[in-house]
Amino acid sequence: MDKRLLTIQDISCVGQCSLTVALPVISACGIETAILPSSVLSNHTAGFSAWTFCDLTDEMPVILDRWKKENIDFDAFYTGYVSKAQIPHILDIMNQTARPGALRIVDPVMADNGKLYAGFDSDFPEEMKKLVKGADVIIPNITEASFLIGCEYIADGYDKTYIENMARELYALGAKNVVLTGVSFEKGKLGFACYDGKKIEYYFNDRIDVSMHGTGDAFSSALAGALLRGKSLYEASAIAADFVVESIRETIPDKDHWYGVKFEKALPYLISRM
Repeated sequence: MDKRLLTIQDISCVGQCSLTVALPVISACGIETAILPSSVLSNHTAGFSAWTFCDLTDEMPVILDRWKKENIDFDAFYTGYVSKAQIPHILDIMNQTARPGALRIVDPVMADNGKLYAGFDSDFPEEMKKLVKGADVIIPNITEASFLIGCEYIADGYDKTYIENMARELYALGAKNVVLTGVSFEKGKLGFACYDGKKIEYYFNDRIDVSMHGTGDAFSSALAGALLRGKSLYEASAIAADFVVESIRETIPDKDHWYGVKFEKALPYLISRM
């Protein structure tokens, strides 16, 4: 039987992020991709002057009930941007629609650059821990990791001890594997740290000195797709990192394309790595 993944996160109708990235990227990896939108926005919230927002929390238990009647189930779950009120529903969905051995992949989307995103209260990280506990893979950036474990956020100038202690504390929250993104120990290099409770492995690309929206979504989606194709977690993460770099390179020539990365143009590269 072919594998089926359910991804739960918001739809920003314009902006190349969240579900509009996850669905095509994971599908391109050859994995059947089902979606459960947590909310619908006219466009994402970074750089646009305003946006519309429709919360879909109340639909989650209704959809779960329908799925149970139809005997719909999944080999993997991948969560992104969700609200505090949705976390209990998501746990119910995971518990009630999982095929034997189903993977839980959690990107604890809530913060960056030392701050929680607008709309998240200070107690949100405590709720996110409920998704982290028992997850097969979590994919936080350094800011999100610092909120989850309650440590000081250091933007740069940290050392391996800081990163490795962070990875161990994240693992202690109940995650089986940790992929910590946005790691850099030297100028001009950027990558991730991968920790399975025993060893920590690093992977770095040359840093491209630009800031683009949606790169985290592209990374997590490609990682999920590659993992479901049988790649090891480290290999899947490396493929995802390389895919993000290719996406950025495809975007740089278009100076007017400020709202996301042109990941679509890098999909042939991703498929070739499968």
